Formats: sequence, C-alpha cells, structure tokens
Amino acid sequence: MKKILSIGLVRGLVFQMIGTLIGALLVTAVRAAMGLSAFSARTFGFTEPAWVFGGFVGVLAFVYGTRVLDDWIAWARGEDTPEHREDEPGWRKYFSPSLDHKVIGIQYTVTSLLLLSVGGLFALIFRTELAASGLQFLSLKMYNTLMSLHGIIMIVSILLGIAGVMNYLVPLMIGAPDMAFPRLNAFSFWVAPPAAVLLLSSLALGGFDTGWTGYPPLSARAPLGMQMFFLGVWVAGWSSILGALNLIATVLRMRAKGMTAFRMPIFVWAAVATSLIALTATQLIGLSFQLVMFQRLFGMGFFDPAKGGNPILFQHLFWFYSHPAVYVFVLPGLGLISELLPVFVRKPLFGYRWVAMSSLGIALVGFLVWAHHMFTSGMNEYLRVPFMYSTLLVAVPTGVKFFSWVATLWEGKIELPTPMLFTLGAIVAFLMGGLSGPPNAIVATDLHLHDTYFIVGHFHDTMFGGYIFPFFAAIYYWFPKATGRRLNEKLGKWHFWLMTPSFLVLTMGMMRIGLLGMRRRIADYDPALGFDLTHTVLTVAAFLIAISVLIFFYNIYITLRKGEVVTGNVWNSRSPEWQVPSPMPAHNYDRPIEVVGEPYDYSLPDAPYVRFAE
Repeated sequence: MKKILSIGLVRGLVFQMIGTLIGALLVTAVRAAMGLSAFSARTFGFTEPAWVFGGFVGVLAFVYGTRVLDDWIAWARGEDTPEHREDEPGWRKYFSPSLDHKVIGIQYTVTSLLLLSVGGLFALIFRTELAASGLQFLSLKMYNTLMSLHGIIMIVSILLGIAGVMNYLVPLMIGAPDMAFPRLNAFSFWVAPPAAVLLLSSLALGGFDTGWTGYPPLSARAPLGMQMFFLGVWVAGWSSILGALNLIATVLRMRAKGMTAFRMPIFVWAAVATSLIALTATQLIGLSFQLVMFQRLFGMGFFDPAKGGNPILFQHLFWFYSHPAVYVFVLPGLGLISELLPVFVRKPLFGYRWVAMSSLGIALVGFLVWAHHMFTSGMNEYLRVPFMYSTLLVAVPTGVKFFSWVATLWEGKIELPTPMLFTLGAIVAFLMGGLSGPPNAIVATDLHLHDTYFIVGHFHDTMFGGYIFPFFAAIYYWFPKATGRRLNEKLGKWHFWLMTPSFLVLTMGMMRIGLLGMRRRIADYDPALGFDLTHTVLTVAAFLIAISVLIFFYNIYITLRKGEVVTGNVWNSRSPEWQVPSPMPAHNYDRPIEVVGEPYDYSLPDAPYVRFAE
C-alpha cells in the first residue's frame, strides 16, 4: 500500500477525496453555526455551497498530494532546490510529477486520449438513442447530461492533447533543453486531472441539461452537477493559461543559435499563435462561469433580468473566448499539416512566411468574430453586419494555408505512410468544415441554420480536420521519437481507411438532416420527418469510428510490447529532433545546435538545416 501511495496520481486522488470531504464539512459547520440549513436531500446530503467549496478544496488537496508543489514549498522555506530532477526509470515516472517536458507532454497526451475515449463513449450512448425516433432507453435528463458532458469533455481532451503535442515538440524543434519554467510546466499539467474528475463527478451529482455552453437562465436553475461543470472548466482554464505563458517564454528566450523568427519550424509559429489566444482569452470563459456560480451561490443577479442583470452579457463573455478557442483547437493541427507535408512530398513548404503570418492573422481576427454565434440571441441588430464581415474575413488567412498545401503537393514525390494519410485526411475534413462555415457567418442563412444539425456537422468537420486527424498524424509520426518503436503500418492504414469514410458519412449526414430542419441537442424527433434511416446510418458510422480508434489503441499496445525498433531518422526529416538517436535523451541535445539553413529545403538534400557544436 505504501508503494502505491508513493505514486503521485494515486496520492492526489486520495487527497482530493479527503479534501473535498473536509471542505464540505467545514462549510456545513459554518452554516449550522449561522442557523442556515446544513444538509439537503436535494443536493445529495451537503448543500450546494458545501459541494462547491469542497470541490475547490479537493483540487488544492490533489495538487498538494501529488507533491508537484514540494520544490516551491522548500524554496519558500529557504532550502536549496535542484535545477534539474532526474526521473525514476520505468513507467512510474508518468504517474508522478516530472520536470522533463517530454514526460509532461506524454502525460498530457495520454490524459487527452483517455478523456477522448470517455467523451466518445458518451456520444455512442446518446447516438444509439437517436438511431430511431421515440425514446429507447435514455430519459430526457440523462440524454441531456450525456450530450452536454460529451461536448465539454471532448473540448477539455482537445486542449490537453494540444498541450501535449506542444509540450513535447516545441523545445525539441527550437533546440532547447526544456521549457522555460519546468516546475510551472509540471504544475500546469497536474491541475488538469482534478478538473477532469470534477467534470465527470457532475454525472453522479444530478447532471446538467444546458449543453456545453452553460447558458443562463437555464444553467442558473440546473441541478448540482452544473456547479461541478463550472468549477471543472474554471480549474482546467488555469492549466491552459499557465501552459501558454510558459510556451511563449520558451520560444522567445530559448531558441537555438541562428534560429531567427523565419527559420523556426512552422509548427512553432502555430504554437505561439495558439498560446497568445489561450493566454489572453481563457480568463473570459472562467469569468463567465464564475459569475453564474456566484449567482447560484450568493443570489447575485449578473444574468437575472429581475435583478437588473442581462443574460445576453453571458453570451458575449462566453463567446469572446469560445470562438477564439476554436482556433486554439485547430491552429496546432494546421501547423502539424504544414509541418508534415514537406517531409512526405520532399519539397519546400510553399509560401513559408505567408503561412507563418497566417497563423497570427487567424489568432488576431479570431477575436473579432464572436458574435456570429449570437445572431439569433436578441442582441442589437446593427451588430450583425460588422460581425458577419469579420467572420468571413477569417477565410483569408485560412485560405493562405490551403493554397500553400495545394502548391506544396503539386508535382511532389508523394509518399503515403500512415502519418501522410492522416495529414491528407485532415486537409479534406477541414476543407469541408471551411466550406460549410460561411453559411453560418452570413446573417440571412444563419438565422435558418442556427441550432440545427448542420452546425453539428460543420463543427465536427472543423474539429476532426483541425485536430483529430492531425493529432493522429502526429502520434504516428513522432511515436518512434518518443519510444524508439514504430507503430504498425498495416494497423495504421486500417485505422485510417475505416475512420475516414465513416467520418465523412457522419458529418455529411448531419448537415443533410440539418438542412431539412433537424434540431440539435434534442433526444427525440417526429418519425413523420423521415429521419430514422439517416440517424441509423449515422449511428453505424459513429460505431465504425469507435472501432477504428480501438484499432489505434491496439496498435499502441502491441507496438510497445514487440514493435519494430527504430533509432534513426525514420522519415528522413530535416527537423532537429530527428538528427539525434531515438528516443530522445533526458536533456534533449548533448551538444548545442546551431541553425545554418532553412527548415524545409527538401529539394536541396545536401543543404543542412542545423549543425551540432563540436
């Protein structure tokens, strides 16, 4: 038992349970002393304030229990702390705090995959309910909760996956030994697991029925699970903000000698643009959810018209983050596409500088488009036209990337291993998301399409094309670098060829029934509309996607056990991390590197990009 409790994750979970109980009991005692109701059968024994404060104390207890704060506590006491701390060998290092950005990147990635599986499982459950009209096995309350949790868990999993890829790759690509603030990096990860626990606990604490957006006044009256949702997202936001700050500092201060801005790998540009959004906008979703929490806990009237509040204000605060957040989701994926294409086409990335600037352009314009989500909300009508034009303007920097990809592919010597297949799949899926986007930006069409399944299909195209496909491409591509073993190509192709057509059928079917009037976020529909067959096909497609993901997990399992051992430059890449043996040493590069060429001169095989100091 002592050995198990020495694992940071286990200690953290135990501390979180104890901390939650202590926090809830403390509030209960204070309420009893003040003559207020101390217990409530409606909220599972404790009152809502007790649960919320207990959840917050549980997060603090989790972080303390993992011992990720030990060095900071020792420093505060005036004790010396080591600049670097070596990890123990074996698998245990991935379940405890580490200062190695590669370990932290893998921790983020594995956590993302676990949450992706949970969110996908929720989707399969309520998608099965939708396979035929009429209620089959879910109540309306459970359907709403699963649908809402699917949305927010998928979003959190994407944020963690992005953090994992950026954590692992950016220091390697810029020749840095680690992130600028290793301890802050570890802390940024270890606040994410308790946030995920809070989100999942909402299912057991009454659920919530608002969708992932949490709009008041519905969220102000939702069950206790709504508060766990708000608190979980609020905590997860800290992970995103601190991680973004760390990455920006790393890129600004720790690039290798000779790596000027326009000699950086294109993925680093995408990571910087993503981090700028996360650093400056994440506070807004935390603030909007915090205000609803306070409205529920203290009777404040921020969004209650009867008390002088305005529910439309919530939507402005929420979407000011949540639309730029779409680019937080997709910009790293678009960077991965631009990073991998030249490798498998053996050509320079066309228009490198334009592609680099387009990432910053998307990040900038992304802050000016939030209200296109609100054309039907009742906001002032004169705001619709400028937000329509600003939303359409996003197509310009995004189009720069598409033109670059097509020009890079043109007359290239294209190779089609699994990472390249997922890269091409990403381009196709994201193109579908892009082409289905302008109707949502134009006022006249959005008024009809808003809150239909057309939006669901468009959003899934954008997320799969901008994140899921590139994420899988990145795992297949850099798995040998992380583990020294190459994922099975045959299983990888089964994964791709089963997932891709199933996904296209799923999203195109969603958009079709959306155009015919199918509303989203509903558990039942009129059989007279004739949607039963389409929903059955969509459900089969969703299960085929799930089977393809199971093939991917099986591929990882057998590869780690007995996969092909590779140590060299598997893909003949010019990137710095592939110029040293795999897996990477603890401190990345034994000798400092210097950038002496261009990152994507694949047409000049003898022209070096980096060289190592003697």
